[in-house]
Amino acid sequence: MGYNYAVLGAGRQGIAAAYDMARFGEAEEILLIDVDGEAANQGAQRVNALVGKDIVRPIRTDANNTDSLRPYLIETTSILSALPYKFNPGITDIALDVGANLCDLGGHTGIVRKQLEKDNIAQDAGISIVPDCGMGPGMNISLATYAMSLMDEPKEVRIWDGGLPLNPVPPWNYALSFNINGLTNEYYGNAYFLREGKVTEVPCFDGYEVLDFPEPIGQLEAFVTSGGLSTAPWTFQGKLDVLENKTLRFPGHFSQFSSYSQLGLFDEEPIKVDVDGQTIVPRDVFHSLLAPKITKPEVKDFAIMVVKCSGIKNGNEEEAAIVLIDQFDEKTGFTAMQRLTGWHASIMAILQTKGTVPKGAIPVELAIPGKIIAEEAEKRGLAIEVNTSFDQ
Repeated sequence: MGYNYAVLGAGRQGIAAAYDMARFGEAEEILLIDVDGEAANQGAQRVNALVGKDIVRPIRTDANNTDSLRPYLIETTSILSALPYKFNPGITDIALDVGANLCDLGGHTGIVRKQLEKDNIAQDAGISIVPDCGMGPGMNISLATYAMSLMDEPKEVRIWDGGLPLNPVPPWNYALSFNINGLTNEYYGNAYFLREGKVTEVPCFDGYEVLDFPEPIGQLEAFVTSGGLSTAPWTFQGKLDVLENKTLRFPGHFSQFSSYSQLGLFDEEPIKVDVDGQTIVPRDVFHSLLAPKITKPEVKDFAIMVVKCSGIKNGNEEEAAIVLIDQFDEKTGFTAMQRLTGWHASIMAILQTKGTVPKGAIPVELAIPGKIIAEEAEKRGLAIEVNTSFDQ
């Protein structure tokens, strides 16, 4: 007898997650739910064809309508939300109501905090709730906790990650592999890091540096973006001196997008412009102009993640480095972004289903030891390289 899962959202990440559940989740049935019935149908057909069995069932319903959504979730063991973060509070309430585990892709630390406040309610319901799964926040934090576990006393953790096109085309040298609003969210506002052991607010586009990677990657820019660490700085305050996360992009990206930010093109407040007295939202205009330029019918990409942890091991100052590089999979058609984002979330959902994750509402950095996540990722063909300055 297998498990019953539900994946909310039949976009790229949801389909990748459903595929992973079908392969590794001992699933009896996976509901793929979307307001777009055709997207759900096509996603289910694609996964069923890839795994060679009818295990994914498409459902058309609106996640905004909890009365419509709830009946489909009553019999599920675990729910994975691949929907925009605005839906997660309502889905959390449904999960608590029907007694199903929940993980989601996060994206908004304030909403995550409200979910985590329901820890006692989740424990009483006998379920686990883990927000912030995905590539970042998600896999980056899991690999950071793995690197920390290699030290007797971890002190500093630095993370660099990004998803980029395999064949960059000027002038953008970037291809969109997720919703464009997620991209501008990363470039808007401030990040929160640990510096000198204290939670510190750091503006986006701060900390610019250029890093050299082996060919064919070559040089990449790195700079601060928001949200990649979510609650981790507060969790590890008093345990780490430094915790930071920077985004990797091809050269030239920083100059372009920091300029857009300075122009106010990421702002969400309406402004009146001197064109027939029209009122516009700068971010909406930016999206409408840029999205067609960087959106392709098929994205062939690679994803890179580097984590370095320094600290004390066997009485000496040492360092551990973890590197994950993945790329578009020709066999399945899944992008590297889908594999790292959707699969990290599905790994969490599977471990929740099997009872490996403690009951309650738990931040991703505390839900499962990073080494276990890395072992599960390697089962799926994700290559994780671990190097240390000491004998492991």
